[in-house]
Amino acid sequence: MRASPPVLTGSGRRSKAQRRTRASVLIIALVVAALIALGLGSMLSLNLTSSRLAKRTLHGFAGLNLVEAGVEEGTWSINRAAAGDTAAWAGWTQGTGDAWRRFSGFDLGDGSATTVKVYVNRFAPPVGAQPKIIALASIAQGSEAPVTKMLEVTLRRRSFFANGIVAKESLVFSGANPAVDSWNSDPDNNPATPPVDYSLAVRVDHGSVASGSAAVDALKVNHAQIWGYASTGGAPPKFLASGSVRGTTTPVGLAVDPSRIATDFNADFPAIPMPAGGTAIPAITGTASLGTPGTTTRWRTTGVTLSGSEKLTIYGDVTLVITAPPGTDGVKVTGSAEIVIPAGSTLALYTESDVRIAGRGVTNGNIQASSFTIWGTNTSPTGQNFDVVGNGTLRGVIYAPNAAVSIHGNGDVMGSVVARDITLTGNAAFHYDEALAETGATAPFGISKWRELTSAADRAAYDPLFSGW
Repeated sequence: MRASPPVLTGSGRRSKAQRRTRASVLIIALVVAALIALGLGSMLSLNLTSSRLAKRTLHGFAGLNLVEAGVEEGTWSINRAAAGDTAAWAGWTQGTGDAWRRFSGFDLGDGSATTVKVYVNRFAPPVGAQPKIIALASIAQGSEAPVTKMLEVTLRRRSFFANGIVAKESLVFSGANPAVDSWNSDPDNNPATPPVDYSLAVRVDHGSVASGSAAVDALKVNHAQIWGYASTGGAPPKFLASGSVRGTTTPVGLAVDPSRIATDFNADFPAIPMPAGGTAIPAITGTASLGTPGTTTRWRTTGVTLSGSEKLTIYGDVTLVITAPPGTDGVKVTGSAEIVIPAGSTLALYTESDVRIAGRGVTNGNIQASSFTIWGTNTSPTGQNFDVVGNGTLRGVIYAPNAAVSIHGNGDVMGSVVARDITLTGNAAFHYDEALAETGATAPFGISKWRELTSAADRAAYDPLFSGW
């Protein structure tokens, strides 16, 4: 008798279905887990990539700051050297007309290695030259390619005398009928051509006067007639009945042209160091001559004192350094005495002491005011006084950011004045020489062109400069 086949119960059928379901769930779970793992891996890779990109972006900004700091180092050295600082290029390697230096060890807080290489072309530029600074910054970390930034900067001299009369604090016109205007003694900017003397035919309306102070009485135009502009650091200029600020575009009958007044004037007044070196000579106390025609010379003396009909005559290009201490008269000209600068000669006078020029004053045979310059080197905020008298024609330039300067006279004063406090007494006509804005062997350099070099083609021209150091 054969046995009957087994009969599958309902519960048996459910077990097989459950097993199939569980297998499907397991497969789905494995697929989901794989997708999650893939997603997590992608997110981790994305996060790592984002982190690297963020770090390189941070290094890029840091590199730009570093390369700009390198440019500032080069500019600082050029300006200090132009001002007579003999230690301006300490730490730099110098070649024929160029200089270079490597800076390193900047701590960015992430263990990266940082370097900045700076190359300066024409580290001792003559007047009119426009030196270049090329800087390369590199930030490296681990095995990654370093982040580099390269800048090319062109410098240009910023004149101390971009305006006619500029006071750090107060500027006062106290005469009954003084006037201010301007002309350009070198309109073609070519020193080889003859200079142009002032006349009404070449007179222009750029006779700018300014005070950097925001004080209420910072600029007292009073009765002065300004053919140009008047500016202050805050409060508007003060005028009396006949005072005016006008120009060629000012409507007829309008004495004070609002378009020619500004209250946002701002200027730097950097100190000028006393030049080093020079041939030491005794104090000049009588008729004498200094220099040699056609020759550049530098002299050091304790002072110049002229009286009676005594005369100091300047020959060639003379730099005279007065070593008298502050608070004393380093230069004193009285009676009928005078300082004579013949045509073709120049005098640059440096002093931290006081200057008092009366008598016949300074007789300058040159047309351009830049041929006679007085540099006040006193660093005390109230440490210097200049008193200049000129009843004839006085051609010259004064830069003394910590001095009180008084100019007396009824003749023509041609040039520019920059000082702490300036008082113009008398009815002199002041003519600003616009050519001064383009000259000045000791004027600081500023950036005229700034270019980041990003392409391989732009960098290729300078790559040899940065190899091997």
